[in-house]
Parts: sequence; structure tokens; C-alpha cells
Amino acid sequence: MVRSDARENRARILAAAREALARDGSVSMNQIAQRAGVGAGTLYRNFPTREALALAVYQDEVERILGTVSGLLAETPPLEALRHWTSDLVEAMRRKHGLGDALSPGAHQAISEQTYGPVVAAITRFLDAGKKDGSIRSDADPGDFLQLTGALWRAASGPEDRSPRMLALILDGLRAQPRR
Repeated sequence: MVRSDARENRARILAAAREALARDGSVSMNQIAQRAGVGAGTLYRNFPTREALALAVYQDEVERILGTVSGLLAETPPLEALRHWTSDLVEAMRRKHGLGDALSPGAHQAISEQTYGPVVAAITRFLDAGKKDGSIRSDADPGDFLQLTGALWRAASGPEDRSPRMLALILDGLRAQPRR
């Protein structure tokens, strides 16, 4: 069992790293330790490499997003819940790709493979809820949805963030059509 102070240190390190890496991909491990209020030894005990820390930051973010599915579905109609959830996912994808200096291509691949199944399962829950209430077309596929939304994180690279408009188009394509 992990002691509560060790859990708190780990959480502070992850929070400090998330913020620091989002601003500057080349921030040092020592700077992250300082921002977290822990010693370098504590940081390296938890995360022996910069890549291990970056991967943990991304994994923590994905777990947070996955943990919102039930609440969103309980409070919001399926299509609107999926819109909110996908926007969060897109932001996490942007941050993951913003960690470029800290992650090797192999690490990018590994984290994508590790999170693919849980993300598809979450999308499936949204689609199934919408199919059940008739708001989402019956042939909507979670893999197709994920592939389409994969382009959204790149949509902010221009002068304006086009991802909300693009997401609206994708979601409109999911809507069940009234029977004629």
C-alpha cells in the first residue's frame, strides 16, 4: 500500500509536470521537482526518466477523461455528452503531441496503443446511449469516430481553432435521420 504522503507527492509532481510541459517541452526535471515542491530524489523515485514522467502525465490525463463518461451521460443527452468528452480528448491529444521533446516515437506509439482500447470503449458507451434513445444512427462505429476526431487536434495549428466546427460536422453525421 502506498503511503498518503507518497501519493500526494506523485499527484503534485504530475500536476506540476502537466503545467510545465504544456508551456515548455524542454523544462528540466529539476525545475519540475521545484514546481512540485519535492526533492529531485523524490521525483526520480517516482519517474526515473523524463519520458516516464511525460507518459505518466498523459496516462493520468486519459484516465481523468475516461472517468467523466458516466457523469456526462447521466447529466447530458448522448450527442452533447460526446461533444464535451471529445473536446476534452482533443485537448489531451494536443498536449500529448506537445510533449514531443519528452517522448520518443516509440513512446508515442506505445501510449497510443495502450489507450486505444479504453478510449474506444468510452466512445462505444456514448454511441450506444445515443442509439438506445434514437439520437445516434444505428451504424455509428466507435473506431470510425475516433479516426475522424484524430484530425481535430491538428485543426488548431492555424490562425483559428477550427476543431469545434469540425467536431460539429462529425457529430451531425452521427445524428439519426427521421424515418420517411
